[in-house]
Amino acid sequence: MKIYIITVLLILLSMCSCQTDSSPLPILGRHDISETDTVYHRIPDFKFINQDSNYVTNSDLKDNIYISDFFFMSCPSICPIVKKQMLRVYDKYKDNDRVKLVSHTIDPKRDTPEKLKKYAQKLNIDDSVWMFLTGEKGEILDIADDYFVAAFEDPDAPGGFDHSGKMILTDTKRHIRAFAEGTDPEDVDQFLIDIDKLLVEYAQ
Repeated sequence: MKIYIITVLLILLSMCSCQTDSSPLPILGRHDISETDTVYHRIPDFKFINQDSNYVTNSDLKDNIYISDFFFMSCPSICPIVKKQMLRVYDKYKDNDRVKLVSHTIDPKRDTPEKLKKYAQKLNIDDSVWMFLTGEKGEILDIADDYFVAAFEDPDAPGGFDHSGKMILTDTKRHIRAFAEGTDPEDVDQFLIDIDKLLVEYAQ
C-alpha cells in the first residue's frame, strides 16, 4: 500500500512538473480589463546613454527579450553579488542574438559612460550584448518603479543608495515576465529556466 501511494505521488508530481514546464510565463504587473481587451503593464519609452556614450532607446531592444538590473559601481553591499549572477546569464546567452542584458546605474553623477566602459571591460563582456546605461537620475529612479524595483537615495544606506538586487526579464512587447533575486543563486537557476521558456515561446 505504501509503495502504491508513493508511486501515485511521484506520478502526480511528474504531471505537475510537466504542466508547469509547458505553461507560458505570466505577464506580471498591473493590468486593466476592458470590455474587449486586457491592457497589460509595459515598460515606458526611455532614452539613456550606454558605456559607449551612445543613446539607447526601446527601439534598440524591440526584437529582443532582455534582462535588467539596477546597480551602482561604488556599491559596497549586494551589487558585486548580483553582477556575478548577471554574468551567469551573460555567459549562457552571449551568443544568442535574441537576448540582451541591460544594467542601469542609479548613481549617474559618479558612474559616467567612461567609467561604465572601464567597468564593462573588466567584466570582459561584449558591449553589443550587455549595455550599461546612465542618464538623468530622476528618470532612472522613475523607470525602476516601472520595473517594480526599489531604488532610491538614502544617506543611511551603504553607499548612499537603497535598492533591490532583483533581475528582471522583459519580453519583446515590454511586458515583465519573470523576476529573480540576484543575491540567491538558486533563484537565478529558476530564472535561467524562465528565460529558456520565454525563448521557446517566441520560437513558436
